[in-house]
Amino acid sequence: MAREAGEKLIVDNRRARHEYHLADRVEAGVVLSGTEVKSLRGGQATLQHAYAEVRDGEAWLVGLHVPEYTEGNSANHEPDRARKLLLHRREIDRLSSAVAEKGFTLVPTRLYFKGGRVKVELALARGKELRDKRRDIASRDAQRQIERELKSLRR
Repeated sequence: MAREAGEKLIVDNRRARHEYHLADRVEAGVVLSGTEVKSLRGGQATLQHAYAEVRDGEAWLVGLHVPEYTEGNSANHEPDRARKLLLHRREIDRLSSAVAEKGFTLVPTRLYFKGGRVKVELALARGKELRDKRRDIASRDAQRQIERELKSLRR
């Protein structure tokens, strides 16, 4: 998905593209405290082990690490707490049914600012097998080699 105007990328989960087949993508808001937003404005966050889940009809982002704000006081935030996601009821129901019935996982792919608000892009993902990962790496290397050859021919 291409970045739109007015979006400032905080962190991109490149590992998710390697580990999963990504299907449907959804944008969700994230409920944060003030020191979390300040820490994110500095570009500090880790999405590597994060995932989303639906509990009691609400969507939650689990495993997002936002380091404590260095200039914060004693009321600083908990770095690894679960954060509530803001989605419409229909979207939550659709995502939870896909996770329950079809064996998908909700994986965050990007965390970014849009219009001054923190948004997360969630993707329905199915895990890749080892041979799929190897095939992707081989095709990427082959494509890179073709580009090199074409570039050398143009000179």
